[in-house]
Amino acid sequence: MTELELKERFKKFSIRIIKMVDSMPDTISGRAIGSQVVRSGTSPAANYRAACLGKSEKDFLNKLKMVEEELDETSHWLEVIMETGMLPENRVKPLYTECLELLKIIISSIVSTRKHLDCIK
Repeated sequence: MTELELKERFKKFSIRIIKMVDSMPDTISGRAIGSQVVRSGTSPAANYRAACLGKSEKDFLNKLKMVEEELDETSHWLEVIMETGMLPENRVKPLYTECLELLKIIISSIVSTRKHLDCIK
């Protein structure tokens, strides 16, 4: 997958998160969790773009770690949404699956970058 393709995939993920949050119940918990997941679920796209502009491989790696953390947090909130029945599981599960796939891609990139940094030391 190219950098451009991954940027687009992250952007589409963000849009799907926004649409999901907009459909959440207008309750205290719905608003609170919605606020959390919209922040954590949209920031990976922006952070990945920033990583691609990194000044060095170390900078790139640090920004990828931020993407990893935000995706992990998003997966948590998606699990909470499904387990509480806040939204139907069949509505959230595809988004959750995409979140985990993006997380695997980012972790693989982190591992590769770390190995490359170790080789040039």
